[in-house]
Amino acid sequence: MKNHILIIGSGIAALQCARLLPSHKTIHLITKREIYESSSYYAQGGIATVWHHEDSFSSHEQDTHEAGVNHTNHEMVQLLVREGHIATKELIQAGLPVDRTSDGEVSLGLEGAHSHHRIIHSGGDATGKNTIEFLYKTLPSNVIVHEQECAIQLIKNPEQRVIGVYTKNVEGALCRYTGEAVILATGGIGSLYPQTSNCENSFGDGIALAYLAGATVADLEFIQFHPTLLFQEGKTHGLVSEAVRGAGARFVNEQQHYFMEDYSQRDLAPRHITAKAVYDQIKQGHTVFLDISCVENFTTQFPSIAKKCSDLSISLETQRIPITVGSHFLMGGIMTNVNSETSLPGLYAIGEVACNGIHGANRLASNSLLEGLAFGKRLAKHLHTSCEIDYTENVITTQKEQLPSLMTPSVLQQHMMHAVGIIRNEHDLDQLSTQLQQPLLQDVRHLTQLDIEHYFMHITAQLIVQAALARKESRGGHIRSDYPQSDNSLTQTLFIQQKDQPIYRGTWYEFTQTQTTTYGIFQ
Repeated sequence: MKNHILIIGSGIAALQCARLLPSHKTIHLITKREIYESSSYYAQGGIATVWHHEDSFSSHEQDTHEAGVNHTNHEMVQLLVREGHIATKELIQAGLPVDRTSDGEVSLGLEGAHSHHRIIHSGGDATGKNTIEFLYKTLPSNVIVHEQECAIQLIKNPEQRVIGVYTKNVEGALCRYTGEAVILATGGIGSLYPQTSNCENSFGDGIALAYLAGATVADLEFIQFHPTLLFQEGKTHGLVSEAVRGAGARFVNEQQHYFMEDYSQRDLAPRHITAKAVYDQIKQGHTVFLDISCVENFTTQFPSIAKKCSDLSISLETQRIPITVGSHFLMGGIMTNVNSETSLPGLYAIGEVACNGIHGANRLASNSLLEGLAFGKRLAKHLHTSCEIDYTENVITTQKEQLPSLMTPSVLQQHMMHAVGIIRNEHDLDQLSTQLQQPLLQDVRHLTQLDIEHYFMHITAQLIVQAALARKESRGGHIRSDYPQSDNSLTQTLFIQQKDQPIYRGTWYEFTQTQTTTYGIFQ
């Protein structure tokens, strides 16, 4: 419907966009769990932005490019750093409580691969929680929140414009929403792996939704594994923030051996380096810890982590916190431009589900919350005008298709970690690709929500495997044991996937030029 906008998701990008969209529009914010069940809510890291006079935008941009192994989109990084700074400043001025020094100045932390102290926190290690709660409480009255509804299928009109979405609620009832814009802000793919820092429902739904509708996706091989997930009795229990290492913690094994000494930037090296170092120790049979003996006032600085350790009967008197690696962030996703437009008119993507080239081959710490604030605001501004749209639905005339035989979620997670975890090779990728091959369903509305989520897991997993097979090099979060070096010919090269087409190579320039010609979206 005219003046209706649909947002799928409830993380920082979704809420920032919803609160800034024009008041004369009706905003439907649809989330498949409760409003606070998002990875943003559990984010312990902070918001990376230039604040101190000794820091600079160019320095933040350079750190982002270097962490991303120069696979980044330079225009988008510039927008992130500069517009993100403004968005963060506006949020603090609006009342977001941030940590401050004794003299009232904003306190700035240091995290891996940053050349300056520029990480703003709220409540120490509760930045995600405090920011999400603040954004939610400041939503205007034109935003209608729909909880416990899972988006299952995008709706297009005969002109192939996305005009809406089908959802299923907890009772299994089918719901239909239409609007002039559909915004995917569904987060990442962490739950495709057995150990993750993400919330447990991060199955890559948004990527599967967009791909099945015909949108282009890219860079799905680049997955960041975090080196410090709290690990106790064979299970992970959330994240131990990188800010702990910024405050002085060090990686050690059970023999108290410090194994980061030979690495540039040591404990604060980029995450693909620290995650591989921890993974190598575990593969050698070692148990890995964070030694926090050099961290002053740990329980005061990191109250959430301290409480979680206490709840798990991990004694901080030992000055060691048991950790392991786990999936953390997807650098790739649905291809978008400066206005968060996808290759399908009417469909937008923001936050972790989007691939705009900001993070390249490896995300710089604490750039993700900044991205949500910057591009949530930017998209809201872009959507201030109304569109004249034909809301006639492009009817799908198919019989009810049977759900193909699928691996159980736990089996799929184990296969993903083995074949597309920290280290990959062609043999394992080929085997998993064969196991994941399945027909694409045209219509999933007759399936249960659990079956649809299960199906989406397999769609997204197969896309990741195909991308990892195609990139025959090691770069950032994509490490191939059979291609251990970076290939200069693949610098700035995207591996793009689209329904009913073989995977192909492209660049950001080619993508944006095609959009300009086809949709006129940069006018």
